[in-house]
Amino acid sequence: MVNSTIILYAFFAGLVAILVTISIEKFGGFIGGVLGTVPSTIIPAAAGVYAIDGGASLRSSMSVVPLGMLINGLFLGVWILLPNQIKRDKIKLPLTIIASLSTWAILAWCGLMIARNATDGAVSELQFAITGLVALAILAVLFNIKNREAPGGSNKVPLMILSIRGIAAGLAIGACLVLAESGLPFIAGLASAFPAIFLTSMVALWVSQGPQVPQGAAAPMMLGGASVSVYAIIAMWSLPEFGVLLGSVIAWFASVILWTLPAFTLLRRHRLAA
Repeated sequence: MVNSTIILYAFFAGLVAILVTISIEKFGGFIGGVLGTVPSTIIPAAAGVYAIDGGASLRSSMSVVPLGMLINGLFLGVWILLPNQIKRDKIKLPLTIIASLSTWAILAWCGLMIARNATDGAVSELQFAITGLVALAILAVLFNIKNREAPGGSNKVPLMILSIRGIAAGLAIGACLVLAESGLPFIAGLASAFPAIFLTSMVALWVSQGPQVPQGAAAPMMLGGASVSVYAIIAMWSLPEFGVLLGSVIAWFASVILWTLPAFTLLRRHRLAA
């Protein structure tokens, strides 16, 4: 039962990851970046953790998700800032991939240590999660103050790249559920926030469209991605209270209404005013 649950949720995560890339390609970096980052792979991650290991593991793993999304925001910041500092075009993409993943790995390790110490009686899991969300919101606002061009793509993302993207996201969520099953909820929470979608979006769009499309989408993705943190916070309550199906629906609609739509509206007004 557990193995089939992991496979099912991982497959769903991979499918959603493909759809996000297509949305950015079709609607452009601004609309696709915000609306394409509505809670997606976090849905099977949270549901799977709760189904496998219960409410306590769900609260522990979801409390780390906002911190993970904050680290993802810094990961995207590397994609915004670093390529402009590299003179040789041929090495821009590989160096940016290496630098962004290295940044994520170092910060994730530090974040895991902070999470273990902070939630060991110092603060509650909910307080820790809200702190991570506030820090991410501040970071996203700082990166979105400056308007950057966010064009749509003129070329289609190759099917092979889309497939790789889906497989990467599915493996990340599958690993999250395996870790939850193994009694490692904090690591599972960070694994669920592994930037598989962000990384594969950046690479797929860079390869097919050039660097301007993913760089334009990165800051809106950072802002829109905070909805995942909102989902995680609400899911800590809604899944145990209403069950996996209804609890997931409540958390998704609440995160979209409370974060995605206001963020999209405010960012749109800011860009129009500028």
